[in-house]
Amino acid sequence: MDNLYDVIIVGAGPSGIGVASILQQMECSSYLVLEKEEVGASFLRWPEEMRFITPSFPARGFGQTDLNAIVPKTSPAYTLAMEHPSGKDYAGYLQVIANHFSIPIKRGVEVKHIEKKGNLFTVETSSGVYQSRFLVWAAGEYQYPDMNPFPGAEFAIHNSHISSWEELTGDDFIVIGGYESGMDAAYQLGKLGKKVTVISNSHSWELESSDPSIALSPYTYQRVHPLLDSEWFTLAGHKTVEWLEADEKGYYVFASDGDVYFSSEKPILATGFAGSTMIIENLVKRGTHHKALLNESDESVETSGLFLTGPELRHNDHIFCYIYKFRQRFAVIAEAIGEQLGLDLSVIEAYQQENFYLNDLSMCGEKCQC
Repeated sequence: MDNLYDVIIVGAGPSGIGVASILQQMECSSYLVLEKEEVGASFLRWPEEMRFITPSFPARGFGQTDLNAIVPKTSPAYTLAMEHPSGKDYAGYLQVIANHFSIPIKRGVEVKHIEKKGNLFTVETSSGVYQSRFLVWAAGEYQYPDMNPFPGAEFAIHNSHISSWEELTGDDFIVIGGYESGMDAAYQLGKLGKKVTVISNSHSWELESSDPSIALSPYTYQRVHPLLDSEWFTLAGHKTVEWLEADEKGYYVFASDGDVYFSSEKPILATGFAGSTMIIENLVKRGTHHKALLNESDESVETSGLFLTGPELRHNDHIFCYIYKFRQRFAVIAEAIGEQLGLDLSVIEAYQQENFYLNDLSMCGEKCQC
């Protein structure tokens, strides 16, 4: 069968390209990346003003790898000549990596459904059927926003559907969600001189944690901090949105404490992402955080041979939603697959030396000593 491979990777973002790069170095001759749009498509969809909150810096010569690199001895900072890349720029870095390793990518192929029968995955796509022994799910989150967090959410606009904050008309906005996406939205709108109210179920801007998966990153905090005491910047924390209504005058946001917020402009949803694993719901089992349950090699406990990589990756309380976190699991997946395919595993040692290999999760955790 022409469309039969040892490994199929779904998604050509940082995770898909990252795992594929290792397979290529392992001399895997039978693998394919399926991408429904372009390399780095999620980053190409970012609002024009959005930037990486994790800084890029070319310090490889002193043993420090760029936080946003997906392959050892590479640096987006060096390639792009910037510390906080835009989505478009970072997609360019991913394309450079794909070109360098000659990764086989089929673009414009949307995965519709996947089944596993016997030892083979059958992948039904917009361009026909593909089969493989192993499947790596790397389709990400950004293109799969949570559009129904509460009744009436259809009256709002999700932050991932905004191409540029300058395109929004009006002067008074409500942002629902107070983590990175919400505070970035508030900052961008505030910078444009617009009044902003942020409604959040926590005080993420005050949490005392060194883990940016829980609290705001220093980059975001530094940008929004000057706005916190201004008259036109309001933070409404420790309250959830119950529902949203709209009439000819505007939009009404009903909070859990009984407060009602009004805006003549559509509220901004910064409520996170449902994630792409909903497409393969038949192949995964969910845990307490409603995340796919995986074994020590990031293989689905429900379906052997299916591996998950990227921002949806989670192990108990360990959150891998940043590139510098989930990239440490690329080699773990590649090693598990390579052992079964009899591939050259010598590249794994280089990934270990570059701190791109984390297989002991007991060492995980964020603790700041000062």
